[in-house]
Amino acid sequence: MQAWRILLRLALLLRKNVLAILRCTDYTKKEMRNIMARKLIFATNNQGKVNEIRQILGEGYDVYSLKDLDIHTDIVEDGASFEENAVIKAKAICEETGEMVLADDSGFEVDYLNGEPGIYSARYLGEETSYDIKNADLLRRCEAAQEGERTARFVCVIACAYPDGRIDTTRGVIEGVLAHEPKGTNGFGYDPIFYLPERGCTTAGGKEPHQPSGDRIEENGREIKVVHAVFVVLTTPLSGENMIWQNI
Repeated sequence: MQAWRILLRLALLLRKNVLAILRCTDYTKKEMRNIMARKLIFATNNQGKVNEIRQILGEGYDVYSLKDLDIHTDIVEDGASFEENAVIKAKAICEETGEMVLADDSGFEVDYLNGEPGIYSARYLGEETSYDIKNADLLRRCEAAQEGERTARFVCVIACAYPDGRIDTTRGVIEGVLAHEPKGTNGFGYDPIFYLPERGCTTAGGKEPHQPSGDRIEENGREIKVVHAVFVVLTTPLSGENMIWQNI
């Protein structure tokens, strides 16, 4: 067995033994959590995303936003893909802080428009342009599209940068179609025009005309993507115990 695998097993056993010892002491659950928790920075100022990740990860991680740590690094996202942009952000903050860092890049792709707006989703027609205008423009450009040509998807990539220089990425995708008109008020961004046939509504909760009723989508599209992708990233080898054991 390779030496690093032996060391990895010992490290995991040590962590489990420490937890067992702590449980036999007078430490409260909160005190044990503070002792064993891993610090994780999410390279975003969106507190909603940070709160969502805190709920997913539970007590094993202390999750901080850039705002929490008063980080104001100006990062130029000049990558040619979602993966490249996510890595750029995660790597920059990891190098600055020396901590494990998550970063995401996400967007909306419409096949009839050759994948637009894609990585430029937030900047489409200008960052200050309202999504009502952006959505209306996409629908106008796709007026001639036939039903089979309206396929679209939400894409989210999460990158995790580690202090030792390693970087993991994972991609979460929600497939659907471009709606014929905006529907629903529960989402934001492109959610009102992204229709999920199996749910009978857009990711903003609105139903298309002549479609069967579907479950009301409580979460907006971007939250769904982030929840899925961050869970996968944090259970990949060397970042989550279950996957480590399965791959040794």
